[in-house]
Order: sequence, then structure tokens, then C-alpha cells
Amino acid sequence: MNLSFLLSAVEQAGIFAILALGVYITYKILDFPDLTVDGSFPLGGAVTAVLLTKGVSPLIAMPASLLAGAAAGFLTGVIHVKMKVRDLLAGIIMMTGLYSVNFLIAGKANLPITTSTGMKTLFVNPTVSGLFGAARGDEAPLSFLREYRVLILLFLLIVLLKILMDLFFRTKLGYLLRAEGDNERLVSLLARDGGTMKILGLMLANALVSFSGSLYVQYNKAFNLTDGTGKMVIGLAAVVIGINLFGKIRFLRPTTAVVIGAVTYNLCVALALKNADANVKNLVTAALFLLVLAAAYIRLPAKKKKENGKEEQV
Repeated sequence: MNLSFLLSAVEQAGIFAILALGVYITYKILDFPDLTVDGSFPLGGAVTAVLLTKGVSPLIAMPASLLAGAAAGFLTGVIHVKMKVRDLLAGIIMMTGLYSVNFLIAGKANLPITTSTGMKTLFVNPTVSGLFGAARGDEAPLSFLREYRVLILLFLLIVLLKILMDLFFRTKLGYLLRAEGDNERLVSLLARDGGTMKILGLMLANALVSFSGSLYVQYNKAFNLTDGTGKMVIGLAAVVIGINLFGKIRFLRPTTAVVIGAVTYNLCVALALKNADANVKNLVTAALFLLVLAAAYIRLPAKKKKENGKEEQV
């Protein structure tokens, strides 16, 4: 197998792992089918692309994408909680509206990021060049790792975000957020507003999704209005694979399992599409996701049957 192909697949999987962490919050913790994801992913990309083309540092553009995603999640939460619109419809409304918002932000359907003109991104900037070398053969402290610089940066980002998520879910607010998905009545008994917790969860989730979109644009060096198509499926597949296949390993936290699930799923998609037409990408993605869901729900009845058998023996 071509090493560059495998490296590229793992790098993209790393970007989608952050997307999957966001989907994990809505799907697994809040039990909220949030289709805002397909709009908030390119939202982060649009905000980042516009700021970078105006010469803004990526260290400012990326936090801006986080805030934009949080705003999208906030609006979805308000539509659902305050306007009493069903969760699925609230997500569809925001996804539809964000398509036009993303176009208005970018000003066009496609916006290239040309680093050759001196434009800086997370992966191409003086600091990274100083560490890894601007070109092959340059003398730099980590020049021997130059080919893996993108992967290293993504790995560090994923570890940082995962640690922050784990720490947050250990706080009182984090426990309340988890309780909102498991038992809304418990949150009410604790004199807390369950709706506020749900809005907070949607804000955190879409902030992560939008941040993933920001990285995706910087990686591909271009923004495309259709970047969000199918991203909800990718995120869900990563969560389902991570929780069902790797979540049973005791020493792995759920966030770690989701990250591994994202890498596993995206590698499978990349291998399936290696010699296929790019136009069938979404079909292959959907087909693999269907297989993942089928495998997960086939195991579920068997598990319940086994548990019922134990209860009868008792």
C-alpha cells in the first residue's frame, strides 16, 4: 500500500475525529439527533477561510470558528427548547439556514487558500517551518519528521481536546449535562433548568464540529460550500464504531474510543474508495455506515436475550 495514501487517510481521519467528539455529545450524551452538523462543519470552514484570506492569523481564525459553531448550536437549542420545535426539525431548520449563511460569509461557493502567497495556516507558518523545515533537506530540529508534521499537529490537538472534554465531564456542570441525556427529571429535581443544559451541550458539540471544519479547510487549502454534505453520517459512524467495538475495553475512555472509531471508519472508507470514482464517495460512506448500524443492532438483541436469561436463572 502507498505510504502517502495511508498517511493522507489517517490525517483526514484525525480531522474527522474532532467532528466525532462533537457528535458524541449530541448523539450519545444528549440523545439529540442534531443535523446542524452538516451546516456547522462548513460554517467553521467559511469563517476560517475568509479570515485567512484577509491575513488574519490561524490562531485567531480557529477560535473564531469555535465561536461560530457554538452560536449555531445555541440557535438550534433555542429553536428546540424555547420554541418547542422537535429536535430533528430544529436541526434541519438550522442546517438549511446555515447553507445560505455559509455562502454569505464566504461570498462564493469556493474559496481557495493560497499559502504560496504568504498566507498562513495551522500547517504552513513560520513556526512549523522552523521546527520541521520549509522544504525537504532543510536543517531544522525535527526535519526528519517533516512528512508527518500535519499528523503530529492533529494528534496534539486531539489529545488536548480529549483531555479538556474528560476534565469537563468530571465537573458538576459536566455531570449535569450527562444527567440531562440520561434522566431529565433528575436535573429538574436538582433545581436545574434541563433546557439550559441541552443548549449548552449543543453549543459545545457544534463548536467542536465547526473547529473540525476549520482544520479541514486549512488541510485542503480551500473552502467548498458542500463540505458539510455527509459529515453527520461520518460522525455517527465513528461514534457507533467507537462505542460498540472499543468502548468495551475497560482502560479506554469513551472519548478515546470515539477517536479510534473515527480513524477506523475513515480508513475503511479511504480503502473502499481508493480505486473508485470520487462521485460515489457519499454512497460508499452511507453503505459502510449502514453495515456498522446493522452490526451494532444485531448484537443488541442478543445481549438483551442473554441478560434476560440471567434474570430467569436468578
